[in-house]
Amino acid sequence: MLTKTFGSAVFGVEAKTITIEVNAGGIVPAGKLGYSLVGLPDNAVREGWERIEAALKNSGLSLPRLKMVLNMAPAHIRKEGSAYDLPIALGILASTGQIPSERLSEAIFMGELALDGSLRPIKGALPMAIQAKKEGFQAVIVPLANAREAAIVQGIRIYGITHLRDAIAFIQNDDSLLALEPEIQPLFNVHTLNQTVNFSDVKGQFHIKRSLEIAAAGGHNVILIGPPGAGKTMLARRLPTILPPLNMEEALETTKIHSVAGILGSDGSLITQRPFRAPHHTISDAGLVGGSSLPTPGEISLAHNGVLFLDELPEFKRQALEVMRQPMEERKITISRAKISVDFPASFMLIASMNPCPCGFYNHPQKECVCGPGVVKKYLNKISGPLLDRIDLHVEVTPVSYDELTAQTLECESSEQIASRVVGARNIQEKRFSSIRGIYSNAQMPGRMVREVCQLTTEGNQLLKQAMLRLQLSARAYDRILKVARTIADISESPNIETNHLAEAIQYRSLDRENWAG
Repeated sequence: MLTKTFGSAVFGVEAKTITIEVNAGGIVPAGKLGYSLVGLPDNAVREGWERIEAALKNSGLSLPRLKMVLNMAPAHIRKEGSAYDLPIALGILASTGQIPSERLSEAIFMGELALDGSLRPIKGALPMAIQAKKEGFQAVIVPLANAREAAIVQGIRIYGITHLRDAIAFIQNDDSLLALEPEIQPLFNVHTLNQTVNFSDVKGQFHIKRSLEIAAAGGHNVILIGPPGAGKTMLARRLPTILPPLNMEEALETTKIHSVAGILGSDGSLITQRPFRAPHHTISDAGLVGGSSLPTPGEISLAHNGVLFLDELPEFKRQALEVMRQPMEERKITISRAKISVDFPASFMLIASMNPCPCGFYNHPQKECVCGPGVVKKYLNKISGPLLDRIDLHVEVTPVSYDELTAQTLECESSEQIASRVVGARNIQEKRFSSIRGIYSNAQMPGRMVREVCQLTTEGNQLLKQAMLRLQLSARAYDRILKVARTIADISESPNIETNHLAEAIQYRSLDRENWAG
């Protein structure tokens, strides 16, 4: 008897429906293998037969000694992972007449079987549910741990099950199995952020706070450079407290990536807070941008719509940093292998920090740098010019004085106060880009749009011309100065870019200054 069940495979952040055909018939000769599994399955899929056999027997079902051919279509796509256990098991039961086959075509089934028939979680339930809805399936049956994640998709029934018997109950029209119906909009609207840190804790450093406010308001990349103990890491880790909340489209994009990576957490629900990723400097280039034989998202994709914080930037492997250059421009990363090529989103804010030299005290107001001639420049050259060129704001961080640290009357703005201005600027940008899909902030503007949106006065053009000549800026730096100036104008609620906005944007190109490192 021939039956068909349906599963799903994830490539990049998109899913593709897989048809599992099971044909059972004929007696298996003694000493021969009773099944043939075709359609480019990997070892994890092939090993599933042993799990399936034990799960069926321990669930009170049987695996008849019949010759079986199992085909996973389309056959040219490689099938990887253990999540196909459930649809294969159901296909075997239907083809051997142990369960009815009428409802098999209504749903996508995915789940890894334990030997006792219980189900273990899988990766990528959200893109699977999105694709199932697109293709007109009525339901998605996944392990209970993945149900809240899949139920983010509206307009299709999601069933979270704990055992193979629950899937059989769905096929047999058992009313005891209920679809999950989460309230997505209230979940999205409740934007709770456990603020264990706050900008009100930071004494002094007003120009650094200002630069991070501009970065948050426009989605700009920032590098903080200064001596050890000046507060670079402390300030960077407070950036998430002033970022605007995700909109629904961004939240779905972000959740989909984390679903594919299998790191959504125990609640497995919609991500409503912007990601903040801070990988260690020993990370490989594959860990940063993604990789493996079946490409999975790296840190730059996990930071999509959020922040990627690289502390001690020169300590990262140069190759790992250089592979970020193209994703920073295109806001996506393409990973190609011999038989597959996938795209991952990578629209992130880069926040980097570094010391100005190996000893850390170059340009320090009190301590003397002990690095030899040319050492400072050699240290800074660990960061390539093209990468620095893609960072909008270069900010020098200086130590906080004793008086500032101990002042009792010094009022420091809280994260909530700064965030209110950031949200106001983002609202202006949201209206500006409302008719353009995929652009939410000034930093995401392409070059052609920069010329249209960032118009300068005659005085502004003259000022920028002098800065270009004196600092020997590139065309990319020119565009980035205009974007930053536009953001500063948005914070000021100014419809035009004034000369003072442009002047402030130019001063954030510290590392472009000639002879900065001696």
